[in-house]
Amino acid sequence: MKPSPLHASHAATHGTLRSYTIGLLLSVALTIASFAAVMTGSLQAHVSIALVVGLCVAQLLVQLVYFLHLGTAPGQRGNTAIFVCTGLLIVIVVAGSLWVMHNANINMMPTDMSVERARAKD
Repeated sequence: MKPSPLHASHAATHGTLRSYTIGLLLSVALTIASFAAVMTGSLQAHVSIALVVGLCVAQLLVQLVYFLHLGTAPGQRGNTAIFVCTGLLIVIVVAGSLWVMHNANINMMPTDMSVERARAKD
């Protein structure tokens, strides 16, 4: 039975053993670096936080490229487009929810009214 073209092109987007090994080694190295930055205690708190955040972003990019196959290659453009759209929708929902909750918090109760006055039944 001949495989369909959909399955043939789908197989092309998978990584090789070499790319998965590189991704794994980079992820482990970044994890060890983050752990070492915190556990050695040789850095100031704000420096170690910035370093861990930077290493976190680097690990996120490594995992997106090596394991989720996001990139600009023809077989990866669909994955990248779906990821970008999903990220944009999440940002819109979270930002919209925070905006609505902030406005509701400001507009629901006057700031010059005390709790006792709000509870009064007159």
